Amino acid sequence: MLKPSPVRRGIIFQIWEAEGGEATVEPNSQRPKVRPPAAAGLFYASDPDRLRASVAELIGAVEASAGVASKALIAPHAGYVYSGSVAAEAFARLRVGAHAIKRVVLIGPAHFVPVRGIAAPTVDAFATPLGRIPVDRQALAAIADLVVEADAPHAPEHSLEVELPFLQALLPSFALVPLVIGDASAQEVAEVLRRLWGGPETAIVVSSDLSHYHDYDTARRLDAATAAAIERGEWQGLGPREACGFLAVAGLIVETNRRGLAPRRLALRNSGDTAGGRERVVGYGAWTVEEMAAH
Repeated sequence: MLKPSPVRRGIIFQIWEAEGGEATVEPNSQRPKVRPPAAAGLFYASDPDRLRASVAELIGAVEASAGVASKALIAPHAGYVYSGSVAAEAFARLRVGAHAIKRVVLIGPAHFVPVRGIAAPTVDAFATPLGRIPVDRQALAAIADLVVEADAPHAPEHSLEVELPFLQALLPSFALVPLVIGDASAQEVAEVLRRLWGGPETAIVVSSDLSHYHDYDTARRLDAATAAAIERGEWQGLGPREACGFLAVAGLIVETNRRGLAPRRLALRNSGDTAGGRERVVGYGAWTVEEMAAH
């Protein structure tokens, strides 16, 4: 992603506080209920109509795809002006099978608040300008031994939030399993995905940008090597130099390798191709994982 400056990070926290502190809390309840948007107006439009129109335009620019529905996606999470077109390449694959999807497992890095392991929120819903998305508490209960409950890492985190308007635009009705990764292993992530893999009712979205702040040509070289490793199922060499969400990507690859599946590339660009200069760029990629229908 194009990371916010320290000032912008402060803005994110201020927005969170202005929207209700740690979360919206119902009367007579100690449990926070709704995580409000922290990145609206920064990474994407805060006005619902403008946001809806921008997502529709991004999705509409992707050619319709035929064939098998996507089981899992890898998508970037920068501001829409930078990575929205690449993210749309991934999310547009959910048009096939959208009505069957009732649960989305959304997993990405914790950029701001350190956490040991994989953090699940205690809230009952995530909000964006397009409305509230219920959190699948039953699914979180099923992985309670694999995650920690912590709202602080989710509070300012954009890596999950910026994906939500795409999901809201494409899926008629779904519940969310939002997870952010801190100090964890690829195997820990893979175990969570294995337990929640499910059938056509479940889609998995991994949120990650690629290389950060290299010049254009260096970024293209690094990102091409990372993309090739992802497609070969080689996760061991992935680190923060290759992708900010490398643990989420690596965990997905561990599980897809186990299942005999492989990510297929949809797009590979960087901010120098979209809306930024070419002196310091951030890389973005989109991949889909498809399960062949049983015969």
